[in-house]
Amino acid sequence: MSIGLIGLLDDIAAIAKVAAASLDDVASQAAKAGAKAAGVVIDDTAVTPGYVIGLEPKRELPIVGKIAAGSLRNKLMILLPAALVLSYFLPGAITPLLMLGGAYLCYEGVEKVFHALMPHSAQQHEAQLGTVALSAQSVEDEKVASAIKTDFILSAEIMAITLAALPAGSLWKQALVLALVGIGITVAVYGVVALIVKADDAGVALARGSATRVSRAVGRGMVRGMPVLLKILSVIGTAAMIWVGGGIILHGLEVYGPPAIHHAIHAVAEAVAHAVPSLAAVLEWAVEAAISGVVGLVVGAASIPVVGFIFAPLWKLLKRLL
Repeated sequence: MSIGLIGLLDDIAAIAKVAAASLDDVASQAAKAGAKAAGVVIDDTAVTPGYVIGLEPKRELPIVGKIAAGSLRNKLMILLPAALVLSYFLPGAITPLLMLGGAYLCYEGVEKVFHALMPHSAQQHEAQLGTVALSAQSVEDEKVASAIKTDFILSAEIMAITLAALPAGSLWKQALVLALVGIGITVAVYGVVALIVKADDAGVALARGSATRVSRAVGRGMVRGMPVLLKILSVIGTAAMIWVGGGIILHGLEVYGPPAIHHAIHAVAEAVAHAVPSLAAVLEWAVEAAISGVVGLVVGAASIPVVGFIFAPLWKLLKRLL
């Protein structure tokens, strides 16, 4: 074997080692950044089953699949390149855009509360917006579109958290980490959602076909328990939208608003935490989350008439012009 060929093989081996180390670094960064976005991921998992409740069982998995596909498009085709471009050219625009998305989450969450507390008034509001569906297909399409819009905001927060957690480095490495986090989180979230919405079918299969008494009892318990679990997740998902939206707005106010807002919230959380030192971390988080929820409720309640009397007429006019 010639010396030149041996040198070439050495160079290839060195390049392979560098590439392997780089991939290990990307995987490590993706895992760390994904962990920082875990809170929003949990919210996303709690929100999505609410869009499937009330539809035909045979349409549950196809609907989850449609939402998952929309989520991947959101992350990989829109948010990933937008995050990289904005972080490079207009880093100051990221927070205001996230605040707008947070306000939309607050609106969505409070509208669901409004619908639960005052269904008649909520139906009138939906009719005013032109969103009352007339057929099963239009109901499904409407739910999928609404879920993908909500996912877009949560995904934007996930991608922003991921990007902020990454060390300075090459653009391709940041893009690869964002893609890995986006794909991994989407598979995890919608895999769990699919398991949740089809757990009652698994319970029926266990109750009817299992050979043991224990398995049949577990199956019957799953069938009875899943409607309750789905309702609880619906409530948690609505609360999560309001909480996350309010938290995004508060974070934006920390950046652009008066420092007194952040200091006051932190002072209240610390005061409550000091009252029970053994639960200090939990209480501090709970107080900040509660304040975020109150802010989300206020912003969402204020946005309902704004959407109804300003944005909805403008949107109808725009649709007529187009």
